[in-house]
Amino acid sequence: MAGLWYTEKQTENFGITMKIKKTHHVEQTDFQLLEIVETEEWGNMLFLDGMVMTSERDEFVYHEMVAHVPLFTHPDPKKVLVVGGGDGGVIREVLKHPGVEQAVLVDIDGKVIEYSKEYLPSIAGGLDDPRVDVQVGDGFMHIAESENEYDVILVDSTEPVGPAVNLFTKGFYAGISKALKEDGLFVAQSDNPWFKADLIRQVQKDVREIFPVTRLYTANIPTYPSGLWCFTLGSKKYDPLEVEADRFHEIDTKYYTDELHKAAFVLPKFVKDLAEGEGE
Repeated sequence: MAGLWYTEKQTENFGITMKIKKTHHVEQTDFQLLEIVETEEWGNMLFLDGMVMTSERDEFVYHEMVAHVPLFTHPDPKKVLVVGGGDGGVIREVLKHPGVEQAVLVDIDGKVIEYSKEYLPSIAGGLDDPRVDVQVGDGFMHIAESENEYDVILVDSTEPVGPAVNLFTKGFYAGISKALKEDGLFVAQSDNPWFKADLIRQVQKDVREIFPVTRLYTANIPTYPSGLWCFTLGSKKYDPLEVEADRFHEIDTKYYTDELHKAAFVLPKFVKDLAEGEGE
C-alpha cells in the first residue's frame, strides 16, 4: 500500500489507521512521546504516547462537550480550571462564555502547549487571551493545594496511563470537591464504553460517593477509540437535566446545542447499565 500510514493500537486486537501527509514534530518529552503529523483525512493531529489526542477536523466535538455542558449547567461560572488540555481547545470554548472572568490551565507538559500553538493554532489560539492563566505543572497537585476556589473544573486528561493515572482516582475526585466552591461542579472525560467498561463503572461509583449529582453523557468523536466517548459530570448542587431554557445564550458551536445539552444524557442501554454499576 503506497504512502505512510499511522496506526493507533486502541486494544491488543483493534486499531485505527490514517494516511500521513507530513510529519511536523516528534519529541520524547520529560513525560511522554509527542508527535504532531498532518493527515490526509483529519488535518493536523496530535498524538501522545501513540494515542490520538486531537485533530483539526473533529476536535470541536470533544472540546465543546467538555466545556459547554458544565458551563451552561452552572448559573454563574466566573473562575474555571482546566486540568490537562495543553492543546488549548477546552480553553477556547470556555472563553466563549462572557461571564468567565478567569480560566486557569494546568498541564504537566509544557511541550504540548508549545507545539500546539505552533501547529494547531485554530485549537490553541485562546491560550494568549488575557483571561487565561497558563501554568505548567502537575494538575493533581494543583487540585490538592486548592480549596473553595473554582466554580467549574474541567479535566481534559489523556487516557489513564502514564502521567494521567492519578486523574482517574477517587482521591482526585475528592480533591476536586475540596477545590470547588460550595455550588461547584466538574466534568472529566471518561473514555469509551466499548473498551473501558470497568473504568466507566468505577469512575461513576467513585464520583457518586462524593457528589450528590452524578451524570454520564456521551458524544460521537470519530478519531477516538470506538467513536463513542463518555464524560462524567459531578455537581454539588446543579443538575444538568434541570437547566432552565433562559440560561442558554448564543455561542458559536459546531456540535453542541441547547437541545443536545439534555439529549447527550440519554444513554444506550448498555452504557446506562455501566453508569448504574451494572453490565458486563
